[in-house]
Amino acid sequence: MSKKEMTSRELVHKSVDFDDPQRIPRQMWLLPWASMHHGDEVKRIQLKYPDDIVGPPFTCREKPITVGDMFAVGMYEDEWGCVWENEQAGIVGQIKDPIIKNWNDTSKVRFPTQLLTIDINQVNAFCRQSDKFVIGGCCPRPFERMQFLRGCENTLMDLALHQRECFEFLYRVHSFYLKKLELWARTEVDALWFMDDWGSQNSLLISPTMWREIFKPLYKDYIDIAHSNGKKAFMHSDGYIMEIIPDLIELGLDALNSQIFCMGVEELGRRFKGQITFWGEMDRQHLLPNGSPDDIVKAVKQVYKSMYCKGGVIGQTEFGAKVKPENVEAVFATWDSMLK
Repeated sequence: MSKKEMTSRELVHKSVDFDDPQRIPRQMWLLPWASMHHGDEVKRIQLKYPDDIVGPPFTCREKPITVGDMFAVGMYEDEWGCVWENEQAGIVGQIKDPIIKNWNDTSKVRFPTQLLTIDINQVNAFCRQSDKFVIGGCCPRPFERMQFLRGCENTLMDLALHQRECFEFLYRVHSFYLKKLELWARTEVDALWFMDDWGSQNSLLISPTMWREIFKPLYKDYIDIAHSNGKKAFMHSDGYIMEIIPDLIELGLDALNSQIFCMGVEELGRRFKGQITFWGEMDRQHLLPNGSPDDIVKAVKQVYKSMYCKGGVIGQTEFGAKVKPENVEAVFATWDSMLK
């Protein structure tokens, strides 16, 4: 008698728990650029390789205040009041003019309290009718939000100089995120997630010592909220973040989405295989836009060989600007073949 096929929810749990999933779970991160340029291919790939990990629909009773479209050419004002400028349709732009030019400007920041009006019943209804692994729509990003509000250079200088006002405002932002996470933790989602892009191409943006002193305690709070409510904890961080992965493992992070090819797939596997789940990703700097399907097959097999340990791998990839549809399809086709 053949085994009953695992649901998407079971596959992800088995992978994160290193408990022999029947196949590698998959997830596509889709930027509007891909649908604009390759709409038919996107639909075909999604139909053939549906996501195992999903987010709930927008579920706040009050709509956050925004102006414009974040993926359209032109200006966009986000829910905090930060103004972005976008020069290419289908991707995210950059901050045009930070709100906090000096520390008297913090009163101008609009904390998006509408995001605290989560319709818990609606979220739960979605989770109950789905067999997918559902990630809560919370996504704290304290380091990045400080940069959006204050500017990147100013934020780095404030941290380096131990600017008192910077830390006071950072903890205000963190407190807001804690409220949001606590609300999402009361729902029936399978995981909570947070993010911050910590790496340049070859190093952290701040020293590991400073990261551990200032930001590690914040992430501990996020992970503790998830685990104390029976949820998994997922995190995204771009760039070279090798130095802080042991800290994230120590904190109990379940799954990390990072640029594993930037850091070295084999070295990551040698150091961390079996200790944390690698939630993607395929190389979107070089391989996905410039490689061939054969290159993709070799890369996926390299990740599997280096990192798979009765689980510990999720076949996530981003379909963004300049990426070839045939390469995205090759990612998922190869992952699907790995455990057969």
